[in-house]
Amino acid sequence: MAIVYLGLGTNLGDRSANLRSAQDALVATCRIVGVSKIYETAPVGLTDQPSFLNMAVKAETALSPLALLKFLKDLEKELGRADGVRWGPRLIDIDILLYDELIFADEHLEIPHPRMAERRFALAPLADIGGGTRHPVLNKTIAQLLAALPPDDGVKVFEEEPAEAE
Repeated sequence: MAIVYLGLGTNLGDRSANLRSAQDALVATCRIVGVSKIYETAPVGLTDQPSFLNMAVKAETALSPLALLKFLKDLEKELGRADGVRWGPRLIDIDILLYDELIFADEHLEIPHPRMAERRFALAPLADIGGGTRHPVLNKTIAQLLAALPPDDGVKVFEEEPAEAE
């Protein structure tokens, strides 16, 4: 079994429900062993869109990296993700951030995730569940990578709106 860290993000529809649905569906191929807090984050790249909710999941899987990628892409479609603009709005996005200590690259997948170390919205949730985990290329812990980023007010812990009383 491999230990994988996945990044989940959404900025369309019922964002909290989208994250819950993705997390629930992961159990088909993964045993979830850790879940981060949910963070509300400003969009990166294409900034004229709603803010995102991001989280990370630590899981065990028997799938190879490419089989896991196929499962995740199929799952995104099953959950309603449509093809769109790069870095644009999306119902759900599930990225493989780390897969054991593997360093892997082909035309479909790069592990560790190539921009993870530059993105607070990926590192903050990842640090919740794997702060001591080492980035296999940079040889720094996730906590060290997060601490090295400049301060960013665009990433904050998300607090659900309280349900209205009837």
